Amino acid sequence: MLKKILSLIFVFSFLGGYSQNKATCIAEINTIIQNYIEQSKIPGAVIQVKKGNDVLLKKAYGYAQVKDFDGNILLNPEKTSIKHLYDIASLTKVVGTTTSIMLLVDAGKINVDDKVGKYIQGFNQADKKDITIRHLLTHTSGLYDWYPMYYRCKSKQETFKFIEELPLKFPVGEGRHYSDLGFTILGEIIEKVSNKSLDIFMEDNIFRPLKMTQTTYRPNDKGRKFKIAATSHGNPYEKRMVEDSTLGFKVKSIDPNSWNGWRQYTLKGEVNDGNAWYANEGVSGAAGIFSTIDDIQKLVDVLRNNGKSGKNQFISEKTIELFLTKDKFNNGLGWMMDNQNAFMKNASEGTFGHTGFTGTSICVVPKDSISIVLLINRQNVGLSPSKDYFNVNPIREQIFKTVMKYYGK
Repeated sequence: MLKKILSLIFVFSFLGGYSQNKATCIAEINTIIQNYIEQSKIPGAVIQVKKGNDVLLKKAYGYAQVKDFDGNILLNPEKTSIKHLYDIASLTKVVGTTTSIMLLVDAGKINVDDKVGKYIQGFNQADKKDITIRHLLTHTSGLYDWYPMYYRCKSKQETFKFIEELPLKFPVGEGRHYSDLGFTILGEIIEKVSNKSLDIFMEDNIFRPLKMTQTTYRPNDKGRKFKIAATSHGNPYEKRMVEDSTLGFKVKSIDPNSWNGWRQYTLKGEVNDGNAWYANEGVSGAAGIFSTIDDIQKLVDVLRNNGKSGKNQFISEKTIELFLTKDKFNNGLGWMMDNQNAFMKNASEGTFGHTGFTGTSICVVPKDSISIVLLINRQNVGLSPSKDYFNVNPIREQIFKTVMKYYGK
């Protein structure tokens, strides 16, 4: 009897401590996010933190839009919610494109060490013949990191052809140069192998099977009334990337004045990324997906559970291990694994995640069974006096540090 009583005392004590940790952790995260909203650094945010199957925090803060195109603060801004779709930007690379490649690997349709030229004729030319799918996934292909393809292309097929003909910027395999162009080509490979457009392949093989019913490209075209968080007012920063050589993106062969299709309105349901919108018709392997906090969590849970969705083995454990093993540049296939990144600063080995330009991020710490999904539409506040968008890395880092303080081992 005494043993039973002592055991119950321990359990209640443990649960009490766990509950206290949870309350304190939530309070600290609330303070972090609210402070940035009150300082007008960000419009709002949606976050979900899980440990195992326990949802520690799922909450929306602030607003889905705070300013109009002219920079005026809205009199009655729309509050954001956990049901709002966010432009997840480069999270598209992992949520959509990397997952698609994983499924094709599982199905035996492709191998990550296949030469890209096996699927795309233009990659059989001398400078690109050694590029593999692995190189594209790890950003080591040597392709341009960024190029304003809309100055040269008006459609997805024109864009694919342009990248095939564009000379490499870096030696193949000799360094990691984060490349949107590489993931655009991964999108083309998915289309060629599956014989489906990229958005339809993802819908049929990822979003519908995982019941990610609020996840889509081009939500404004779906005939459904989504709640959507607004992002940028046109593309002012991307315009600066074309014009301002100090940013390191300006292409010498591009006359900034030779194209003037810049959007003159606040983006809401249109992908912010210019190459995805103008040159890829809104559907790209690099950007373009809109999603909600709950939908993204469904995919994250699959990755946390060794590829399982409920009792179904959605992705094989072998493929999960292949994609989440660090390379010499401290990253996995598609996924970032370098724990010097702010959103996973000093995390344990095996931690993986990704970020998106609009302010989004995913972080998964397998060792502690922790995941953090954060959606921020930072661009809606507008550019700072220095003509930059507010850097959300301090928010990501502070939240990660807080979660790990209470729930990391």
